[in-house]
Amino acid sequence: MKTECVADISMNSVLAEYSRALYEQYGLLFVDTSYGCENPSIINTQEHLRYYAQKNFSRTVPSRLAGNDSIFSAYCDGVSITGSSFALDNKGAVLNRQIIAYMGAEPVEGLLADVQTNARLIQDNALDSTDVEAMAAENQAAIDAIELPPIINEDGEEEEMSLANPADVVNSQRGIGALNLAIKDKSRISKVTVDLDQYASHRQLNKGTGLNDKEDISAGERLLLEQYYYEKCSRYGGELEKSLLKYQLEYMIYGQKSDWGNLERMAENLLFWREASNMIYLFGCDAKVAEAELIAEVVTALFCIPELSDLVKYSILFAWTFAETVSDLNILFSGGRVPLFKSDSTWRLSLTNMFGFRDFLNGGDLGEGMYYEDYVRARLFMVSLPEKTMRLADIIEMDVRKTAGNAAFKMDHCLDTFCAEIHVRARFGYDCKIERIYGYEM
Repeated sequence: MKTECVADISMNSVLAEYSRALYEQYGLLFVDTSYGCENPSIINTQEHLRYYAQKNFSRTVPSRLAGNDSIFSAYCDGVSITGSSFALDNKGAVLNRQIIAYMGAEPVEGLLADVQTNARLIQDNALDSTDVEAMAAENQAAIDAIELPPIINEDGEEEEMSLANPADVVNSQRGIGALNLAIKDKSRISKVTVDLDQYASHRQLNKGTGLNDKEDISAGERLLLEQYYYEKCSRYGGELEKSLLKYQLEYMIYGQKSDWGNLERMAENLLFWREASNMIYLFGCDAKVAEAELIAEVVTALFCIPELSDLVKYSILFAWTFAETVSDLNILFSGGRVPLFKSDSTWRLSLTNMFGFRDFLNGGDLGEGMYYEDYVRARLFMVSLPEKTMRLADIIEMDVRKTAGNAAFKMDHCLDTFCAEIHVRARFGYDCKIERIYGYEM
């Protein structure tokens, strides 16, 4: 009974030494086997366990002074940790299990229903696979391939004719970059850069013995994980003081080493989606197509090249789509809403405004639709679970290392469950061994 009690007290004492910084920031219970030092190791934990076991067999000071002794005079002869389970074992299955336990009080019904719906609409309508930029480039190549008739200049010499395509004004802006077009004030963008080789997703990981690392995550539990990411991680427009990288959700999607790089990739992704969506509306709007067609007919008639009319019309439509898309990005990065699919009431730029579209990049709100964070969450939902798990581990390491005494913190050395064997001897030659498994979810 004495041995049973000592094993229980000692092993629970080990678990009581969970990382306070990790718990306070992320609500997770793990023992950091570095204990604030530079070299994390399960041997450190074994020594802590041995200390607790020895202390719990020791006599009290009054007992020693009185010369009292127990019938067996038992003492700890040694301990050994024979099994272990760390946070990132089995592609982070242990970490995910703890997150799900932490989020257990959250209602699953209706959770992230909008995120699922938005992600499904994006995929069902091929917004993530319709490359409007490539289509516009192909149309432009077809225009460029047609040899225009020469004109005679004032000196009576032949000159190559230049097609005065009104879409060229907009097309000249395509190379500026999505993020540069979307955000006027670049000083608002975080300049933080990290060395990814220092973090979990880019290094050889420490592994346990497979003690408690099963991965069996249901659809409802995946939703809990998604909600956890949203609650604990920062994003553009929702930065957190505790975070090293300020755009953590964007990092979980793209895994770039800088805030600028992750935000730029998100802007490019939004440009891709919004162009595809805007093209669906614009090319299906007879009135707007007729406007583009009229201008194309006028331009090609002036230069006596009616065979280019259709190509110029589509060039104008592609340019109009791009201009509207840049306007959408400006609204989203300014905190406004843009619907996933446009209508007559939510289309912003007229054909005339298209030519000077950068003058209309002043934020605003279209009155309905999704915020920037909604688009981010839809995109994050599409990332594979192993990628998200490992990048979350990076984020946790970045943040915990910012706290005092945790400069060497590593998630793959964070202990969740362990099996220990305690060897007990008695003064009169008796001995016994006890083996127990203890963990936070046991």
